[in-house]
Amino acid sequence: MITLTHRAEQCLKVLYALDRRELLMAEAAELLGRSVRQVRRLRAALQTRGLAALVHGNHGRPPVNRIPNNIRARVVRLARKLYAGLNDHHFHELLVEREGLALSRPSIRRILRAAGLPSPRRRRPPRHRRRRQRMPHAGLLVQLDGSTHAWLDQRGPRRTLIAAIDDAIGEVLAAAFREEEDAHGYVQVWHTLAHTKGIPIAVYSDRHGIFHRNKTIRLTLEEQLVGEPASTQVARALAELAIHWIPAQSPQAKGRIERLFGTFRDRLRAELRLARVVDRAAATAFLQGFLRRYNARFAHPPTHPTSAYRPWPTGLDPHTIFCFKYRRTVRNDHTVPLGAEQIQLLPDPRQRGYANAVVEVPERLDGRIAVFYQGTRIPCRPLPPTPSTARVRARRNPRMHLPPTDAPRIHWRRGSVGAPPSRPTRPGALTRPNEQHLMLIAESSGMEPGT
Repeated sequence: MITLTHRAEQCLKVLYALDRRELLMAEAAELLGRSVRQVRRLRAALQTRGLAALVHGNHGRPPVNRIPNNIRARVVRLARKLYAGLNDHHFHELLVEREGLALSRPSIRRILRAAGLPSPRRRRPPRHRRRRQRMPHAGLLVQLDGSTHAWLDQRGPRRTLIAAIDDAIGEVLAAAFREEEDAHGYVQVWHTLAHTKGIPIAVYSDRHGIFHRNKTIRLTLEEQLVGEPASTQVARALAELAIHWIPAQSPQAKGRIERLFGTFRDRLRAELRLARVVDRAAATAFLQGFLRRYNARFAHPPTHPTSAYRPWPTGLDPHTIFCFKYRRTVRNDHTVPLGAEQIQLLPDPRQRGYANAVVEVPERLDGRIAVFYQGTRIPCRPLPPTPSTARVRARRNPRMHLPPTDAPRIHWRRGSVGAPPSRPTRPGALTRPNEQHLMLIAESSGMEPGT
């Protein structure tokens, strides 16, 4: 059975009309778009071979450049098992780098779709948005954000990746894995950025409480006296470096960093799985090499080659900027409280006392602590943690009984036998003990109930 195409049917009609002398040879050649000599050969072939003369000689034959079936089956097997969950572009790169399969990306896409393997990323219809041009100079604007995701899949808990990207060149400047989105992670990323690239002009981020104080939070007494809320640690570091903070009004406004995290959820998560990374320390070590390869692949030169990054000021210690600064009042025993820790101020060479003085306590990223008074560093050392007051009294009075540290805690329920009386609901109100409480008190004191 011979199947003719639409063009072959049109050619057959013209040749039949030529045989019926309804057309001249020149007219038939013009209708078919061929020369008169070609029409004569085609007419003679139709008379000798029939309709097969109108069919191309390669019809029904497999193409020479067709991908063999074993290669197709291998691609489908790798996409379903080893490289499951990868997008087509990333899957194509890994096939070339790791498996040595030099196939084009459209060919891989056709093979996967024919096997019923769709793209893992769902494509929504794009909305009409006005395009914002990139900054012309590198360092004019840096976008900063954090993304909480199952970066290790089922091999570990959810982590937060904090990253900074240059708006002009699309280069990922610094990134760090954290347990959660915290100020320590942002300060660490800023320390790496300033050390490797320099100080940018402005930073673009969301309105997270790490960057500014929420208006709903009540001011402390000191803040009320000053007339303004105290800045956060990250905002203080940006202000000391003269970096302008620009808050974003919506996630779409900082789309460059949002799209970066979308790409990382595909590429970084898959490569962490291939490298068999199971903890945060190994993920952080793997991240450095990944960022070098990513920037070499996706970063591009800026519109203007002049960089806007400012060099680090000469003589300025980075540890005095990228730290957590606290204001504390020195006690009479020359100790400074810092959370659950106590810092002992050592004697000053000038024999000066600092009792009741307000000092500044910067805590570095590595946990080291220093104390400054009016810009002068005071020698100090951390004190060992002090035990609770009850245990100090127990050591002084051996007859005092204390439960062991591993004794289970008793959670009383109101109205239960042996439960202590509930607290007064208002100042001056008395709690009336019930009959069970009176019986327990009488038995413990050796009195008869009711006396």
